[in-house]
Amino acid sequence: NLQPFPEDLPPILAKALAGRGVSSLYSHQVQAWQAVQRGENVILATGTASGKTLGYNLPVLAALLAVPLTRALYLFPTKALTQDQKSGLDLFQSSIENLRSAIYDGDTPASHRSAIRKNACILFTNPDMLHTGILPHHTNWSDFFHNLRFVVIDEMHTYRVVFGSHVANVIRSLQRVAKFSGATPQFSLTS
Repeated sequence: NLQPFPEDLPPILAKALAGRGVSSLYSHQVQAWQAVQRGENVILATGTASGKTLGYNLPVLAALLAVPLTRALYLFPTKALTQDQKSGLDLFQSSIENLRSAIYDGDTPASHRSAIRKNACILFTNPDMLHTGILPHHTNWSDFFHNLRFVVIDEMHTYRVVFGSHVANVIRSLQRVAKFSGATPQFSLTS
């Protein structure tokens, strides 16, 4: 079920979508947009290649346009998916000035990590790196956590059994660090 772009979608995003051949959104994308605009957390559970990514990217990008200090944390279960999703977001790079996204994982060179901490608006990582490389060093990430507005957890169905319990505790720690830093991020989960 296709619907027109939401009226409050920033024109620059509508233009970027049109440039990619997208002239309307699926109803679940519009519903996700509306829920995020109301300040709600969102779970998008739809079929493969149904546009879940736009469901969380559009609200994050709109927030970045409105408040450039906005920060978002994207969690993916695999490096391949992380690379793919970053490539998709990079398509908006030419439309949105100062869209600074970065991957922060075990393969990130140590020489790049400080700049990523200071400059990334959208940080792509995985639960293990969040647990071992970010949260224990949250004081080094204070500006990022202070401005953290969104947390995206993609492929939530992969976090099951013991690993799921571990990830749940990592997310609880993330919420405590964010709260300590003065932030209460919205969550978008996909499956």
